[in-house]
Amino acid sequence: MATAGVSISREEELRRHLAQVNDPELDEPVTEMGFVERAQVKADGSVEIDFRLPTYWCSPNFAYLMLDGIRKALDGLSWSPAYRVRLHDHMFAEEVNRGIEAGKTFGQIFGELSGDQDLESLRETFRVKAFKRRQEAVLCGLRRHGLTDREILGMDLAALDVVRFEPGEAARQMPRYRAALLERFPGRRPQDPVFVTCEGAGIPTSALNAYLAELRGVRINMEFNGALCRGLKHTRYKETDVVDGEPTLVDFILDRVPERATQTLT
Repeated sequence: MATAGVSISREEELRRHLAQVNDPELDEPVTEMGFVERAQVKADGSVEIDFRLPTYWCSPNFAYLMLDGIRKALDGLSWSPAYRVRLHDHMFAEEVNRGIEAGKTFGQIFGELSGDQDLESLRETFRVKAFKRRQEAVLCGLRRHGLTDREILGMDLAALDVVRFEPGEAARQMPRYRAALLERFPGRRPQDPVFVTCEGAGIPTSALNAYLAELRGVRINMEFNGALCRGLKHTRYKETDVVDGEPTLVDFILDRVPERATQTLT
């Protein structure tokens, strides 16, 4: 019983850690996107992960960022297990998997395959998009909560932390936005405004509508790409039947885009 209890506890911890790894382009957990097809704690405590992306040609840069996130998640497990991560059905799967088996870091693998590409610059691009998407959800949620624009833009961390949203996107994104804010601006004082641009500039009340329009554009693009990724993966691995050949882009949009994303397109 003790062994079974330890196994269950480790499996739960593994799931929690993997759920913190995001698709960098979409700012959605790789577990929710369905990219982690198997995550298993073996009897000896080691961990095996099978990872699969929507297409054979998914950007290798994005793949490496996610795999690097998985590596860090596994390194953070409390029992420090040996682990094996396998990327399947990708044009660089062989190189990535061989590099892992040889004990190379993902950064080393990326450098060998990409030449002079700047991985950190790519990370920053995605951090900015995630910051904006999370911030938009919270700002809109506070407006629906009945606060004025002046009240919202004057909020500090203490004021934000007492807000209780109904279940939904604002409630989901608020702790994620808070984390992104403190990660981006680690020297932020408790009394500083919590709503600033990704460069740290204040947002004038008169400019909030225009600012939200910019954030909305970022969010719609990310949601649309996310819907396509889900549809591509769903169809590629034959979770549904495809009639009369391969589905088209229109099929994905009409049949598989989530309701919220569909509403933004109409």
